Amino acid sequence: MKKPKAYLASPYGFAESTKYFMEKVYVPALKEVVEIINPWDLTSAKEVREAVNKGELGKLNKEIGARNKKAIDGADIVIAALDGQEIDSGTASEIGYAAGRGKKIFGYRSDFRQTGEIEARINLQVEYFIKSSGGDIAKSLTQLKKMVHN
Repeated sequence: MKKPKAYLASPYGFAESTKYFMEKVYVPALKEVVEIINPWDLTSAKEVREAVNKGELGKLNKEIGARNKKAIDGADIVIAALDGQEIDSGTASEIGYAAGRGKKIFGYRSDFRQTGEIEARINLQVEYFIKSSGGDIAKSLTQLKKMVHN
């Protein structure tokens, strides 16, 4: 059976601590069940440095947004990292865009803290988009892999 192409919506590439988790734990675990489309691989650090040095970061930001949109369009599903006190705004927008494009979305939230509204595990609108897409929110990588595989 062919693995679905999964766009990984996350803020994991911004910090050393979460980048390590993304590269050493998250992506390797998910590679077992999906073909990875990681937006953090679509733009190099060199490209960002050059844009900063040339004063063209705004231009590059638009290009990065377009690359990510194209990657979501080319994905079969979206897997969104939902940890943190608040859901990352970029991840939330990727979820909304993917839902609008009819993509099935899976969330991953291992964070035990409550966020969002009462009776909602996360922001109620984000949770609605995930569940109405036919996806769900996993509490562990093991559970996420099972959800995606089924």
